[in-house]
Amino acid sequence: MTAVAEETTIVLTTFADAKDAYRSKDLRQSLYDEGEVVMADVLVNLHGDEHRSRRRVENRMFRREVFERYERELFPRVIEQTLAPYQAEGRVDLVHLGHELMLNLAALTAGVDRPAGTAEETGRLYAYMMSFIEGATLAHSTKDKDEQRRVIARALEDWDAEFLAPSIARRRDLLEREAAGEDVDVPSDVLTTLLRHTGELRLPHEVIRREVAFFLLAGAHTSATAFVRSVDHILGWIEAHPEDAGLAAADPLFVQRSVHETVRLNPSSPIGRRRALAPVSLRSGIEIPEGATVVIDLQSVNRDPEVFGPDAAAFDPHRTFPPNVAPFGLSFAAGMHVCIGQDLAAGVVQRAGSDPDDHLFGLVTGVVQRMFAARVRRDPDNPPQRDANTQRPYWGSYPVLFGGDE
Repeated sequence: MTAVAEETTIVLTTFADAKDAYRSKDLRQSLYDEGEVVMADVLVNLHGDEHRSRRRVENRMFRREVFERYERELFPRVIEQTLAPYQAEGRVDLVHLGHELMLNLAALTAGVDRPAGTAEETGRLYAYMMSFIEGATLAHSTKDKDEQRRVIARALEDWDAEFLAPSIARRRDLLEREAAGEDVDVPSDVLTTLLRHTGELRLPHEVIRREVAFFLLAGAHTSATAFVRSVDHILGWIEAHPEDAGLAAADPLFVQRSVHETVRLNPSSPIGRRRALAPVSLRSGIEIPEGATVVIDLQSVNRDPEVFGPDAAAFDPHRTFPPNVAPFGLSFAAGMHVCIGQDLAAGVVQRAGSDPDDHLFGLVTGVVQRMFAARVRRDPDNPPQRDANTQRPYWGSYPVLFGGDE
């Protein structure tokens, strides 16, 4: 009986079933099982008490006041500094720009110092991050996976020596000085949070290494892909609805709705995957035996016409949603594994009468709006290309020009 159950795969395609599954304590995360070289024992892979303990500690960093500082103070400067040379040149590849921008942010939130501050140093960190992304998404890779694991394991060690170890040493020194009563500026980031609560968590160095690498890749990669896709969707929307052209540059609420709609249609991972630790009965009547694999087909779930309407597969930034349904669907998951950085990346969901002066729009909204303020447009001589190195629906390149049609 158990052997049969272990071979069972159940695919969920409705919004209700997916939300029910995400909230089940007996369905364990298994999406990253092949990517353990990077993902073993990181927050998103933990379950039960281990997950609650780690999440409780890290939630202390992911607070509204921290998000406000990033969105209103730190990240606008990052956007301008990163975008300036490309805007002066009049062109950029959105895929590269997205990863560079979000890498700068993710390094701040993860706690990875770059003391030299040079383009060469940033380039090395970028290369490490791209290697970690390959590790996390190994299940979808089209390359030799054993060879990739060896390369990625070595990259983790090299990154540790160059970036992580010095970052740890600086934070430990600051924390010791703070404990001694000195008035020091201790960073608010994931690494500092883990080090501050070392006694509570008791994490070996290798787990801290993977946890910080995970936040670096997750913060950069998921936001970067959402950034490229959002620009693509808005460009397409404006072609069909030129009356909305001004909104993309001037109305952050419109841009945030566009980002949410993009994330709904294009979740960073097209599926969720869980493994049943015990028999599970969904409210719809679906029975999941112990040991079964549950695949949550987010492409179908987020386009469920029963929830999102008969045009659920279309991009519409003016779409309305039923009560208690997020405009980004279940792309950030639900239940215990709802994305810890959701509000930082995508902002707070708009409510009727939202005050733009007191609203968190999310970092992706900020950079997408900045691109349209620069009058971004597709490069007619260089059409975008899909990434051939993965089965996931990513853009491999997306050349754009700045400055309208002049």
